[in-house]
Amino acid sequence: MLYLRLPVAIVALGLSTASLQIADRTQTASTANWPAFRGPSASGRADGQRLPERWDVVKRRNVAWTVAIPGLAHSSPIVWGDRLFLTSAISSRTDATFKPGLYGEGTASEDRTPQKWVVLALDRASGRTLWQRTAYEGVPREKRHIKATYANATPVTDGRYVVAFFGSQGLFAFDLDGTALWQRDLGILNTGAYDLPEYEWGTASSPIIYRDLVIVQCDTQNESFVMALDVRSGRTVWKTVRTELPSWGTPTVYVSSKGGRAELVTNSPNFVRGYDPDTGEERWRLARSSKITAPTPVFADDLIIVSSGRAPERPILAIRPGGQGDITPPANREAGGFLRWSKTARGPYMPTPLIYRGLLYVLANNGLFDAYDLESGRDIYRQRVPHQGSGFSASPVAADGRIYLSSEDGDILVVRAGDEFTLLATNPMGEPLMATPAIAGGRLYVRGAEHLFAIGER
Repeated sequence: MLYLRLPVAIVALGLSTASLQIADRTQTASTANWPAFRGPSASGRADGQRLPERWDVVKRRNVAWTVAIPGLAHSSPIVWGDRLFLTSAISSRTDATFKPGLYGEGTASEDRTPQKWVVLALDRASGRTLWQRTAYEGVPREKRHIKATYANATPVTDGRYVVAFFGSQGLFAFDLDGTALWQRDLGILNTGAYDLPEYEWGTASSPIIYRDLVIVQCDTQNESFVMALDVRSGRTVWKTVRTELPSWGTPTVYVSSKGGRAELVTNSPNFVRGYDPDTGEERWRLARSSKITAPTPVFADDLIIVSSGRAPERPILAIRPGGQGDITPPANREAGGFLRWSKTARGPYMPTPLIYRGLLYVLANNGLFDAYDLESGRDIYRQRVPHQGSGFSASPVAADGRIYLSSEDGDILVVRAGDEFTLLATNPMGEPLMATPAIAGGRLYVRGAEHLFAIGER
């Protein structure tokens, strides 16, 4: 069986994992916030940052600061104003670890010892810890894959609240000064191989905030649901139960730059679905996904891109918003109706695609890097990115004409955006990179297996 090339989700990249409420979709020069997994609307881009092309973490060249972070986590950092937030799970075992690499093993970790699930706030300028709060402490209520951690989901903030999702341990809200506000137990969320229920890989889907709603996607071996809670109180606003297989992608709220209705888009094995984010009512569904889904839906203008990397489907789906009912074209057609275009055997297993300057970039776990014309789906190039062999789980991010690719080997490769592949630099970080970086205030914030790095001028 080929479950994974890596454990799905778990890394998240956001698996981590999040996206957030609709903020500045273009991410311009003054952008100081990166409030969720891959920034506003999960776009993964932030121009006007003047990030360096090359740096050296040993010689501290173009490195503002480096700080050690306790525990294990694949969640990404988020930024609001002068503060940076992140989560971690601190095991009772001093030798707790995870296993990076390209492999198909579906084994769960043996680490079932008591953990502390923590939320941290750091000063963005210096890296100094401002506060650390324990959200939950105890024996894990779920297992994790050997490549995962117990803190895969990226937190989210709207500048008023910080919300962290720790799977079966619950959902936790704090204010920006670390005061605990509310928590919700969402039950035991048993996720793993769709065809081997005894496997457990752990959760990775990140929470998002839309207006005053915290939205979570929980697809499990048992009951699957999408749920919205009041960000101020944790009260359930709506909950939509659905028939689904386990999934690990973070939902996204699409809003057109031209106006029109908002759509909550979820990536799941049975169907890609669009919901009314205010009520949870399903508006449309599209088949043709794969049995394992981890990438987050992304969008630009009037196209929503949804992808997944489990063979044999491995689809990339370019969807027009505004659908109603089942929008799946006939089986013999690759496009039609609300499906603008599609591809098979090209979807990424873990990394979320990047839409940047009219092109769609797709990074596979094994280092294949594809560029497509966003509007038509036309192939621009396919290139294998040089790496040491462990592959890629983090999602690409972009700023000022450069794309940053974080490898499990511990390198960040800088690629020039455009119609031709050009590798500009390879920057070793000295430890595995599983989390997707954040970009804000002229710096690239990189979470490694042990440290958080602020790349940029001091």
